[in-house]
Order: sequence, then structure tokens, then C-alpha cells
Amino acid sequence: MNVKTSHIARGRSDEADRLTEATGVLAQLNRDCGGSIGSTIAIPGLLSLVEKARSYGLKLARQFEAIDGENRITAWAEITPVDGGQGGCEIAIASWQAEQLPPENEIDAERRRIEVNRHLAECTARLDANQSILSVETEAPDLEEFRSRSLAAVGQSWTTLVDMPTKDYQQPLHWRLLDGAECTIPGSKRQWTAHLEPLGKGEPGSAGFVLYLAASTPLSERSGDLQADTPSLGKDLTPVLRQPINRIIANAETIRTKLAGPLAEEYSQYAADIASAGQHLLALVDDLSDLEIVESDDFVTAPDRIDLADVARRACGILGVRAQERGITLVPPVEGESQLAIAEFRRVLQILLNLVGNAIRYSPEDSQVWLRLDQIGSRALITVADQGHGLEEDQQARVFEKFERLGRSGDGGSGLGLYISRRIARAMDGDLTVESAPGLGARFTLSVPAAEDLRSERRDGPGSTVPDADS
Repeated sequence: MNVKTSHIARGRSDEADRLTEATGVLAQLNRDCGGSIGSTIAIPGLLSLVEKARSYGLKLARQFEAIDGENRITAWAEITPVDGGQGGCEIAIASWQAEQLPPENEIDAERRRIEVNRHLAECTARLDANQSILSVETEAPDLEEFRSRSLAAVGQSWTTLVDMPTKDYQQPLHWRLLDGAECTIPGSKRQWTAHLEPLGKGEPGSAGFVLYLAASTPLSERSGDLQADTPSLGKDLTPVLRQPINRIIANAETIRTKLAGPLAEEYSQYAADIASAGQHLLALVDDLSDLEIVESDDFVTAPDRIDLADVARRACGILGVRAQERGITLVPPVEGESQLAIAEFRRVLQILLNLVGNAIRYSPEDSQVWLRLDQIGSRALITVADQGHGLEEDQQARVFEKFERLGRSGDGGSGLGLYISRRIARAMDGDLTVESAPGLGARFTLSVPAAEDLRSERRDGPGSTVPDADS
């Protein structure tokens, strides 16, 4: 006897686990979790079930849990793959129970506070039960002196290495009096706040402590935090900048996905905007770092025998999700196609990621981006072609200039990608060129020395060379 199940809500996902349809409580919960129709399912427990059902092509009926901001939701979902999962999944909700969340207790609040301190810290030290130093870890340039002094003072109290108002009191102070205390550190012009995480069961601190030192301000050349010598962006500043930017992105994503707790929908969107801005800033830092490297007099590449087809397929794999979100199809060289070259794999991949990324950014929806291989004489070629608006003749002459964005001011780009890519190409004894016409898209071609086949190498010897057809 078949028992008919009553469903209180239904939905549909596509082959990329995006929620394309949803009704009732399912639609509302997805919105509460920061999602929307057309985007990836935002309910973590349900997304996991849908991914499994689609991947294995099997119908699943399971319970999942979620938080809508005020309640803990327990629901029963029936997931049915469409066309073995290639067409996405049908989602049916058979039961729904909402339980109001209890107020956060002191233990949970303390755990969250420690987590925040851990993310913000630029220096972490392990202390014993007497608050004496066991080890120190930091990458902050202005704490290098503190780190050296700490390693030389293992077994001594950490408070002897910093300046704080509490030094006039009898030492050592109870850890709770030091938790949250402000201090200054010799060698750094920044103000610091100390946080202590007690370890051990029973009596807090019986197994020692973790000391977190968080600065009130980031490093800045203007404030004199950095050395007097002109800092190198690639070598000195990039690691310093990446750390706080990565922290911003990570925390914003944690907030956006509500892993840190309930959040109103509009604030989830704010967090998404923060994460996106952080990604743009990080990309700019990377571009400026690369700019300094490629313009240095001693910049060289590490050429090796590579397959341009393999690099192209890897670039398409990395950017496949971004292209899919824009409705753009990437067409890499087919499996089995090959074009051997002498170039640095990492640098060629960097160039192709830039070219394909630009093609995705400026191409219309439902268009294609092709990657084609060729060889002319002793030059191996790979071309990235799109169906975008194309470039005027004067734009083709300017597109490789430094900071040139052709009037585009809102795309988040730095105007350095093509300039850097051409510098890298020429450092590999190659070049990067463009052919285009208004309305007919653009074709960017990377040329590098072609690799001789193994039969030619065995016949002519390892030291033989082939003249450059372009010379």
C-alpha cells in the first residue's frame, strides 16, 4: 500500500545547485539564510543533501537543520534528481518544526569573544601557568624586535617585555586583570591590546594561556611604523596587507553565511558587499606586487617544457564557475590536442587567467570564449577569443598601457593586468598581441618559443637550436 506524503513546500535546483524555484517556508528560509532565487542554495544542511543527491543520481529523504534568525528549524526533505542529476533536483519539504533559540549563554559568548581575538591578533604567544613565555609567533614587521627578545626570554613573564600601566602594581597580576589591558611594545609605534585565553579544565589557566596581541591600527608608512628605507611592495608590504584584507574577507563571509549566528537579510547583503570589496582590494594588492616584480631589472622567468593545451584547460577549470555565473561558455582545447612550448608554467597560467577573466568580465551573457592553439615557425601560440564589443583601433594601441582601463571605472579592475601580462610574455622571449574590431570581439594571442619534439632533440642533440622565425 502506498502512503501519500503531504508536502508543505517545494523547490527546484539546477545542475549547479542554484535554487531556481521555491515556495512557502522553503523560500522564506532560503531568504533568511541570505540566499535568493537564482543563486546557490543558502541553507547549508539542505545544500549538502542536494549536492549528494545530484552527484550520485539517487533520491534522498533526510532531515536537516537550519537557523532562520530567531528559530532553529528541523525539517524533512525529499530530494529527487532530474535526469540522473544532470537536470538538477526537485525538492519537497514534508515536515517543518520551529523551535525558538535560547539566549546565548556565557560560555558561548566567551567562545565567540576568544574567536574574535584570535582573528584580530598579529602576534600569538604560548604561556605556561605562570604566564611565562614558551613560544611566540608573529609576521608583523614592527614586532620583530619583540619576537627576538621573547625567544631570548623563554621562561620569563611576558609582561616584562611590554610597557603597560599595571607595571606599578605587584607582579604577576591575575590573568583576568591583564585580559584586555592596553600596552606599548618596544620597537613598535602602535598601541596594542592583550587578550588571554586560559587553558585547562577545572581551574582556568591551570594548563597555561594563549596570549593574543592585537594592534589598534594597521601598519602604515605615514605613521612611521615601517623602516625608514623605502619598503618593497612585493617583498615587504604585500604580506602585511594581505593578512588584514584576508581577515576582512573571511569574517565578512562568515557573517554573510550566518555561520557566526543569526543575522537579518539586509545585514547579510552588507557583509557580501564587504567581502566583494575586500576581494577587489586584494586583487589590486596582488597586481601592484606583480607590477614591482616585472619592472625590476633582475626579473627573469624559469622556462621549462610545457603543454599550452594543458595550461589552457587548467585556466578554464579555475574560472569555470565565474563563467557559468555570467552564462558564458568556455571552450578550451579538446582533450588530446597539444602544443608544446618553452615557457614558465606558472607565468603562462597567470597570463591566461587574466585574459580569460577579462573575456568573462566584458563578454555578453550566453556568449562563448574560445582558447585556440597554433604554431608559426618556431613560435607556439595560444589565442583567447571572445564575442564581446571589441576594441577600436586606438584602444588596441592603448590596452597594454599601465593603468589603462579604456574608460571603465566600475569593474573593480586595476588596469595593470594586460601590462603585466605583456611584460611577463616578453620576459619569456614571447609577446602578447591583440586583434579586434568593434562588434566582432577581441582575440588576444600569447606567443612563446615552441618546444622541439623529442625525435628532433634525439637527432640533433641536446644543444641544438632552431632559429626564431620571427627574428
